[in-house]
Amino acid sequence: MTLAPPTTDIDAIQSDFEMLDDWEDRYRYVIELGRQLPPLPAAAKTDANKVRGCASQVWITSQAVPVPDGVRLSLAGESDSHIVQGLIAILLALTNNKSPAEILGQDIEGRFAALGLKDHLTPQRSNGLASMVARIRADAQRA
Repeated sequence: MTLAPPTTDIDAIQSDFEMLDDWEDRYRYVIELGRQLPPLPAAAKTDANKVRGCASQVWITSQAVPVPDGVRLSLAGESDSHIVQGLIAILLALTNNKSPAEILGQDIEGRFAALGLKDHLTPQRSNGLASMVARIRADAQRA
């Protein structure tokens, strides 16, 4: 098993967000980030990979990949919602190919708040995002 291809860099996403003036443009950008993710194979859309607590369908896969300095998590995800797919892309930019300690040590919610997303998501999407973050953290703890 090799590491998944790198996702968009979170600092680049932050910079792009700052250049966009209104939330309609930012939502379009989030959707575009989601479109850039490769689709999950049908075999990965299992009950075990399904994220509970999301209003839309969400699957996240993770595999611990041995590297010279320990392990890194290779993550992938998909949703049937365009906005949620974009949120997954941002989450992967924060967590994919990182060590479990790096993932667990991050203030993921703080990064989403810095993007302004926390204030512009519906309560259902906020709950779904929290469920996705909890799932990735649980995978990191197990790794």
